[in-house]
Amino acid sequence: MKRTILRLTFIVGIVLLFFRCATVPLTGRHQLILFPEDQMVSMSLTSYSSFLKENKLSTDAVNKQRIKNVGAKISKAVEQYLAANGLQDQIANFQWEFNLVASNEPNAWCMPGGKVVFYEGILPYCQNDAGIAVVMGHEIAHAVAHHSNERMSQQALIQYGQAAATEILGHDQSDARKAILAAAIGMGTNVGITLPFSRKHEYEADHLGLIFMAMAGYDPNEAVAFWTRMANASTGKQPEFLSTHPADTKRIAKLKEAIPEALKYKKN
Repeated sequence: MKRTILRLTFIVGIVLLFFRCATVPLTGRHQLILFPEDQMVSMSLTSYSSFLKENKLSTDAVNKQRIKNVGAKISKAVEQYLAANGLQDQIANFQWEFNLVASNEPNAWCMPGGKVVFYEGILPYCQNDAGIAVVMGHEIAHAVAHHSNERMSQQALIQYGQAAATEILGHDQSDARKAILAAAIGMGTNVGITLPFSRKHEYEADHLGLIFMAMAGYDPNEAVAFWTRMANASTGKQPEFLSTHPADTKRIAKLKEAIPEALKYKKN
């Protein structure tokens, strides 16, 4: 057992030795980044190419152009802000692209590297260009803040920690008890670390998204209307502590608190 513990400790030590501590723009939050960003972008491009092959792009020319126009405005505003503040390295590997997919699912996402996809199903909740900007700003914020890299880094450390804890606490116990112990540890880290961290990312993306849309000239007050429409349409949600996303009421309250700050960045 001692050899196993020493080996795991050595591995974790090596990982931590080479980690990069980054700072999220505007919020100033420090984050653990273990993976090279160019590696993240490369993996994303592979996934993105596969996604485009497997999913049909929308034939709605009007809304396709709206997505591209809003995306171009927000991405340009983000680039200008980061460059003006010496933070252009945050998106050095980004090559922006904006697509609309023929799907009724109310969803959208932005991969590391700036590949953005909207689903037709989210457009009724957006209702206008400002509503699209709410979603666009939020998804671009996830990519600019490197949330994917941070989450992968967190999971890597959790896996090492779980292996070490199971070995230490499960020593001299039966295989069945070790399996139960491993499951209990996994549940504890999921509820106690992973899900709350995911909700923190959502709040941060909301916050940054408001600022990004304001920088592009859109009214951040539209975010409250958009999320209210989303909340009214949702049913059968699980408790917040078991969810990757914040409760709707908390999210809307946080947005209202952040709007005055975002308005300071609004382009007239």
